Amino acid sequence: MHASTVRRIFRRTAATTALGALAAGLGLVTPLAPATPAAAASGTFQQVTSFGSNPGNLAMYEYAPANLPADAPLVVALHGCTQSASDYHTHSGWQKFADEWGFAVVYPQTSTANNSLSCFSWFDSAKDTRDKGEAASARQMVDTAVAQYGSDRGRVFVTGLSAGGGMTADLLADYPDVFAAGAVDSGLPAQCATTQSAASGCQYSSQNLTPQQWGDEVRNAYPGYTGSWPRVAIWQGTSDTTVTPVNGTELRDQWTDVWGIGQTASSTRAVTGGTTESIYDDSSGKPAVALFSVSGMTHGLAVNPGSGADQCGSAGTYYLTSICSSYYTAKFWGLDGSGGGSGSSGLPAPTGVTVTGTTDTGASLSWTAVAGAASYDVYRDGTKTGSATGTSYTDTGLSPGTSYRYSVAAVSSTGAAGTPSTPVTATTTGAAPRCYTGNNYTQVAAGRAHQSGGYTYANGSDQNMGLYNVAVTHTLRETSPGYFVLADSGC
Repeated sequence: MHASTVRRIFRRTAATTALGALAAGLGLVTPLAPATPAAAASGTFQQVTSFGSNPGNLAMYEYAPANLPADAPLVVALHGCTQSASDYHTHSGWQKFADEWGFAVVYPQTSTANNSLSCFSWFDSAKDTRDKGEAASARQMVDTAVAQYGSDRGRVFVTGLSAGGGMTADLLADYPDVFAAGAVDSGLPAQCATTQSAASGCQYSSQNLTPQQWGDEVRNAYPGYTGSWPRVAIWQGTSDTTVTPVNGTELRDQWTDVWGIGQTASSTRAVTGGTTESIYDDSSGKPAVALFSVSGMTHGLAVNPGSGADQCGSAGTYYLTSICSSYYTAKFWGLDGSGGGSGSSGLPAPTGVTVTGTTDTGASLSWTAVAGAASYDVYRDGTKTGSATGTSYTDTGLSPGTSYRYSVAAVSSTGAAGTPSTPVTATTTGAAPRCYTGNNYTQVAAGRAHQSGGYTYANGSDQNMGLYNVAVTHTLRETSPGYFVLADSGC
């Protein structure tokens, strides 16, 4: 969360008991007996005073259950603005699951020396990029904790709230070679802003980027990286006015594009607390991205105090009672031993998926029937394009001379889709469409678009391209003579 925003919130709530509660929560941070990196925590929350050069000027706190075995997972948890490591440890619920499922937790802490409201600097490219500033300090904490606890480097995770959520997204982009998965709670897309002055725009409004452009922000954070990408859980309240819900959508767009999958959910279900869980599977059918939309929740971390298996945390300022987000995040990561993910029907992937024919504008498929399937969903380039009750399907409205990747998933009688098949490629006949990139003024001058009322529209499709000026640039694809469609995500 941007510092100026929190400052306004403080002004509005200075006379309320909520602020008093927050002050009390901040008072939980007191000087603790320091622990050296070699000393193992035994069910205590404690500070580590030496963990590297610490270019980001952060403090390191940690918690681990007694008798933690070697090769256990490690979770890094980042607090929000005006909060502290102790505050986050007390309210978030991570201690409960560290004790139950056996993993250590590291809590980075920033301070007013770094930011007047103790916000992590998710909007500062000198502090939130690979091997710089706060990002580098967080990486050093991981290395220290791994050495201390003998943690499994293949199971290191990161999560954070608000500004800590924005920094979490940056860390996942900066260090995909370090973090296996992450969770962004009421946070911002990776590299949404690179200066403090641009931060408010990210918080309050859409940045109007395509999924590919959002994905490029991640790919450009560590150029040349060729390994696997982290799995990402996204938590967003529908009534959040501090980090508006569009940020959840943009995070979904960003990380599904990084994974090379579409923005249509593989499965959707209702869970507790008025929450909708949408799962986006990778090409092998394993959940890669999860979006948890919490109906009516304002800005904060979702908790659900109680002793139930799926309950955790305690209510407070920016800790909002609805659902235990830490439980569902940990399950999504597989910290409970389940392997991670949820939401599929359990039906196996169809076999024998074959391209049986193509035309200039269509592709036909067939596959072998799956026992128990009521129907089948067909995906084109990762996005559901149609369904069939039988074992064949013809996709239409395609572009000539273009390759498409198809997969098929069996659907149960309850409507839950199973594991998608291995993709097959179909290439339509005819010449490939031509694409043209230019500003809106150039597109109109070339006869590929027209303007009306100060806005620009693609010829043929009439898609709105934005203001009629030289500052807005788009790619248009000519799918038939004189018919143009927006193709910013790729021709």
